[in-house]
Amino acid sequence: MGLLAMTIVLSLCICREVSLVLGDIGTATSYDPPYIPTKCNGNRQDQFPPGNLFVSVSEGLWDNGAACGRRYRLKCLSGTNRPCKGGTVDVRVVDFCSERPCPSTIVMSNSAFSAISHSPNAKINVEYIQYDHIILLCLPIFL
Repeated sequence: MGLLAMTIVLSLCICREVSLVLGDIGTATSYDPPYIPTKCNGNRQDQFPPGNLFVSVSEGLWDNGAACGRRYRLKCLSGTNRPCKGGTVDVRVVDFCSERPCPSTIVMSNSAFSAISHSPNAKINVEYIQYDHIILLCLPIFL
């Protein structure tokens, strides 16, 4: 393997590890359909990313609606009865949590939640980072 290819592969590995080291800690739960209307884009079906990997966020992340469209990478850390699967899931914010108080920091679509948790009704502890920040962190490595 050429030196350039090895450098790129190594950089990608470093980017992945750096992204989760700098994340915030919170909780996540799942929610069931219907998913519309949303606070971000009402009844528009095209607001949902492929695979229905989207979330609703609590007041702390909502930022008066500026959270709409933000992308986050989440990793399950822990929960009752060991619910975590390995890996991460990338999601997009489409809504403001409709429950008061919100049951968790991030409320995930069933599809997004099942990507990181074996237990559909669990409240899990997650690490999350705004996905756009991951890209910015990785750019200097390639320069």
